Amino acid sequence: DIEPTEGETDADKEQRLVSLAKQGYNPVIGVGYAYATAVKEAAEQYPDTTFGIVDDSTVQLKNVADLVFSEEQASYLAGVAAAKSTKTNVVGFVGGVDIPLIHKFQAGFEQGVKDTNPKAKVLTQYLTQTAEEGGFSSPDKGKTAAEGQIEKKADVIYAAAGLSGQGVIEAAEVDQIWAIGVDSDQYKQEALAKYKDFILTSATKDVAKAVYNLAKSVEDGKPATGIVRGDLKTGEVGLADSNPKFKSDTELQEAIATAKEKIISGEIKVKTS
Repeated sequence: DIEPTEGETDADKEQRLVSLAKQGYNPVIGVGYAYATAVKEAAEQYPDTTFGIVDDSTVQLKNVADLVFSEEQASYLAGVAAAKSTKTNVVGFVGGVDIPLIHKFQAGFEQGVKDTNPKAKVLTQYLTQTAEEGGFSSPDKGKTAAEGQIEKKADVIYAAAGLSGQGVIEAAEVDQIWAIGVDSDQYKQEALAKYKDFILTSATKDVAKAVYNLAKSVEDGKPATGIVRGDLKTGEVGLADSNPKFKSDTELQEAIATAKEKIISGEIKVKTS
């Protein structure tokens, strides 16, 4: 696997993918919506190689798997958890970059909060308009945003902001409120060990499972292509339960289990914007 460097162009990304395909690797996967142009260009040059792109549904070529996730479903459950855990009836959402992908997290979270506790208010803030401005990579920006929401009485804050979310978690520890992590189980992350008692849960996204399934489909001779969606039903999105306080709250766990069942059955339709 090859690591990118900061501030790369689409041509740089394309060159990397082409290099891997040229060497015979299959599948070749670009992680992140920023790879859309590069994956499209590379896939057109190597029609016999299967390509995958994580978090983008726009490439849609015969030899490309668009690996996307129903982040709004996990975010809905995060909203249920926030609504059940707030004592002030004020919760916060911090989005890294103001883009449709992160709007899904916000929409699901707000719906989960409102459906569970109509009296609760959701404060929302985006850190930047573009990724280039550091919305996903600036813990200081995340911390400042969280501090602003805490001043307005927020006592549970959900961050969908990449590395910037660490700043939100730091602010939660300082003021002894709850933070909700994103993508992986942040309670278990070594870098956040000193803050873990203030991480209620995390809305998780199992990119590893999606990537494994794509690789297996190629190995089995039936390459997955088109839009491949991971959701609550497939187990590729969910809510982490590593924090013992979260896990032992029976009423909270019952509310989450009920919401999960209703989303999987289709009784609850979660908004994406």
